[in-house]
Amino acid sequence: MDKLYPKNINKILKILTPLTFTALILPATASNTSTGPAGIDAEKLHQPPYNLLGRKIAIGQVEIGRPALFGIDKKIPPTHGVTVSAVFQGNKPATSNIQLDGHAQNVAGVMISNAKTIKGVAPAARLYSTAAVNSRSPDRQSLECLASQHIALQNSDDVRAINFSFGEPLELDPRPNARLDGNAPLTQCIDWSARVHNVLYVIAGNQGKGGIPIPTDNYNGVNVGLSSLYQGIFSKVDVANIPSSFPDYAQRLSGLEANVSPRRSISLLAPGRDIPLLNIDGSTTRNTGTSFAAPHVTATVALLQEFGDKQLRTKQPNWSLASRQHEVMKAVLLNSTDKLKDNGDGLHLGMSRTVIDKENRDWLASDSYQDSSIPLHSQMGTGHLNAFRAYEQFSAGQWKPARPVPAKGWDYNTISASLSTSETSPTPNYQDYVIEKPLTVGSFVAITLAWDRLVELEDRNNNNLYDSPEVFKDRGLNNLDLYLMPVEENDPARKITASQSQVDSVEHIFFQVPKAGRYKIRVQFSQQVNEPTQPYALAWWTG
Repeated sequence: MDKLYPKNINKILKILTPLTFTALILPATASNTSTGPAGIDAEKLHQPPYNLLGRKIAIGQVEIGRPALFGIDKKIPPTHGVTVSAVFQGNKPATSNIQLDGHAQNVAGVMISNAKTIKGVAPAARLYSTAAVNSRSPDRQSLECLASQHIALQNSDDVRAINFSFGEPLELDPRPNARLDGNAPLTQCIDWSARVHNVLYVIAGNQGKGGIPIPTDNYNGVNVGLSSLYQGIFSKVDVANIPSSFPDYAQRLSGLEANVSPRRSISLLAPGRDIPLLNIDGSTTRNTGTSFAAPHVTATVALLQEFGDKQLRTKQPNWSLASRQHEVMKAVLLNSTDKLKDNGDGLHLGMSRTVIDKENRDWLASDSYQDSSIPLHSQMGTGHLNAFRAYEQFSAGQWKPARPVPAKGWDYNTISASLSTSETSPTPNYQDYVIEKPLTVGSFVAITLAWDRLVELEDRNNNNLYDSPEVFKDRGLNNLDLYLMPVEENDPARKITASQSQVDSVEHIFFQVPKAGRYKIRVQFSQQVNEPTQPYALAWWTG
């Protein structure tokens, strides 16, 4: 790995470029396969009977620069295809033609483009975008935090997801001997804002030699790796991604290009190789990078949230305001990914593709399938984004553990640390979700549990806002575990399978049912680190 030193300004400025790998100036002659069946299958949701375009849903964009906005920026054609709701410079109104950036325009187009040549994932969503920082600033992460907070407060404090298609190099982190331990100022800001502003942060995964890893060491957002076409479908981990773990000979990179602990840093994959994009002048180009994978995920949130708000307006059963929780979106997106293509018998939960890593191995060959302490695949997280499957997961509705639950659904709930008042012998608390119908032998189950690390703001002026130079305090991560158990069992030791990470804010099970019968899902509060009550989101999909 090439080492960067602050004295070498040329190398620093080079690495400060957004997360892109290659750029090819080519006409977009074909349809946008990244949003179609070969990609995330979002185009199906645009059509009847779904008619989901992200209407009235606010999403955000934070980058080094910003996209153009007709009426503010000069010489911008009104038909350039990307209509942003508002643009800013940091936490202030944008100045005409200042900090315009082609990369930010490309990313915005993936989310909301209305151009005939290239349609975005959620073309009717409201996008609020800011140019976070001038590259010469000595206090970059503080300014980026202010910009992120400003975007989170737009649309009357109702922004559902914020896209980060940029990152910070460790060499510019203000901490001495900085490592990817979750405590970079910007990373702490992201985890604080996710909880306080209830927004899902979607972070472009680390890539390229040297990488731009901050804030990919976050807990409360999702990190997106890029996939490339393999046999005509986006189904292979692209070579540009930096993995979450390293072989013995490369352990020196742990903490520098991936998390310092065993905690994995990739949540899921999305299309990112050779993606057709829109430029500021309305022309088209193609580019590659996690920069262009992440906005596929961010805009998918807008599609799901439009559906969720429709369910709320029409007062549908098994639906509540919990559908707007960022933890619910995280659990739904991760649980509905593709891993293994279904043969038509439903045993693989109707998945549309088999996803392979750089070494051409599928999920079943991974340590995450074999080891209950590792919930996420090193290279692909839980698998590949599928917007239509995410809709299917989300539309199944919210189901509480008080009664048997259907084969597919989600819940947002809380769990207490202990049922016992005894300090010497506390009893871990749990919630059991009994699956109503028996599971078929040989079928797979997918279950995802998501909760937040507790980061608090040391709010010196008590205005409930981050103000520089205020700082954050990491209060750690409560430890929750996830089990699949026979319905009649009560001892977790007699589980069928489990996800029991000691370090992750996600637990994930993908497992083949060994015996037909009735089962239950258990969420257990295993270790209290901060507060005695922990909110969580759970999503499940069984055959």
